[in-house]
Amino acid sequence: MTAPRAVGVRLPYAAVPARVRDWVDATLGSPVVATAEQVGGMSPGCATRLTCADGTRAFVKAVGDELNPDTPGLFRREVGVLTHLGAHDLWAGLLASYDDGRWVALVVEDVEGRHPDFTDDGELADVLAATDGLVEALAGRELPDAVDLVQVPTLLGRWADSLDSLPTAAPDVPVPAWLRADRRDWAAVLRREAELPMEQVVHWDIRVDNLLRRPTGEIVFVDWGVAARGPAWADPLMARLERVEDPGFDRSVAASPALAAAGDDVVTAFLAGFGAHLAIRSTVAVDVNLPTLNDFRIRESARMLGAVARRTGRHPA
Repeated sequence: MTAPRAVGVRLPYAAVPARVRDWVDATLGSPVVATAEQVGGMSPGCATRLTCADGTRAFVKAVGDELNPDTPGLFRREVGVLTHLGAHDLWAGLLASYDDGRWVALVVEDVEGRHPDFTDDGELADVLAATDGLVEALAGRELPDAVDLVQVPTLLGRWADSLDSLPTAAPDVPVPAWLRADRRDWAAVLRREAELPMEQVVHWDIRVDNLLRRPTGEIVFVDWGVAARGPAWADPLMARLERVEDPGFDRSVAASPALAAAGDDVVTAFLAGFGAHLAIRSTVAVDVNLPTLNDFRIRESARMLGAVARRTGRHPA
């Protein structure tokens, strides 16, 4: 089975403030009598499947600003996104939300199922087909400006800046020597792409730990905390990153109409820019109560830059 690439250290539900747990009981209409803590993702808050005395089941995630100052903002974004997207079979529906200014909590549909296995070609094909369906489901959907979506053009510009900074980057930035010496025109590709209209709502965080496979095979997308406004090719590319080390990634990219339309240069520039940015962040970021995040950055950067080396006929150095 494919293990989650992102695994943080989470607060158990029993340690969530009583006022939040009381709200959950009142919202569900029955006291919680059993919990099952979930792994995956980097939030320091809880991620817990709940069972109530009357048999009601739900999933709750909750975090406070004393755990991490930024994560409540991600939860507020997810509340806004799910509120305005409404119900759909492709994502877990929002049942209720809580926000007292310090702690933010979401109660969402408890999806019966497990994470898909990306080592199984059939299950991977199901994920990619579901991602194409997600792109179609989100096309043309409007979210109000009050929902603070991540802006992909801004991110592409930052990644371009990261690529441009590599010749003078500190020696401890974990990028291969060949990338410092030869960055092709990938920064320019990213900047050109950032100038194109991007009105599509995208999930932007499709990883195995943010996917569930129902017993009947349907794929459900969860965790919308970094939902963005970006290009239609973004989610199909994100879904393929689970196997970016595999040459099959390149064949899968070529088989996607959205990615084929974007072009190989855009895909390679994305990998180079994202990988370089993560590498630089690994030397300068300050992470509060996220002890595994930096190792995750370094691993993800290495995976992406290794794919760049493969796609350009280079050997990592």
